[in-house]
Amino acid sequence: VQLQASGGGLVQARGSLRLSCAASGRTFSIYTMGWFRQAPGKEREFVAAISWSGGRTYYSDSVKGRFTISRDNAKNTVYLQMNSLRPEDTAVYYCAAGGRGGSYEDGYDYWGQGTQVTVSS
Repeated sequence: VQLQASGGGLVQARGSLRLSCAASGRTFSIYTMGWFRQAPGKEREFVAAISWSGGRTYYSDSVKGRFTISRDNAKNTVYLQMNSLRPEDTAVYYCAAGGRGGSYEDGYDYWGQGTQVTVSS
């Protein structure tokens, strides 16, 4: 599976962005999909995940209520709708696919290249 993240950019605080992650391969629908982010000088951290069917979603406490993860298996794409953005959301955002999923990186087998999100105050 190859993953291509897009949709990042520069936005003002309290604004919104939607990230997309397009996957190649016919087995996309069997994987849990996740979003992680890495801010300058910090370790990569979990943001959100969605089960293969889309029936279960998980969020970090820092984004719960502001971000929404969704997927369209017909389009081999996962999305991250980010609302009420804050300067502390500034990071490179990565999408990932894995058989185990979860909030730890070792649950994911495939990673996209990342897309930069910058939130100005």
